Amino acid sequence: MPSTITIDAVGQTVTEALVSFGVDHADLAPETELTTLDIDSLDLAELSQIVDDEYGVTLKSSDVTSIKTVGDIIAIVVAKA
Repeated sequence: MPSTITIDAVGQTVTEALVSFGVDHADLAPETELTTLDIDSLDLAELSQIVDDEYGVTLKSSDVTSIKTVGDIIAIVVAKA
């Protein structure tokens, strides 16, 4: 687990995860809505596991349901760290 959780570090982790799900890196920006990227609840569950493994941050179902954009994911992880 990184000693300091930064927006940049979380952003890189989230970006790498989304690309591994088949999202084009060029389509990723903080304001990009997940629905436009075809990210579904199973992808979000997998992303939640990646975030937990990498940063020790557990995303609850209430957190996940409030996520609408790539930036939301990053903000929630950093806030909960």
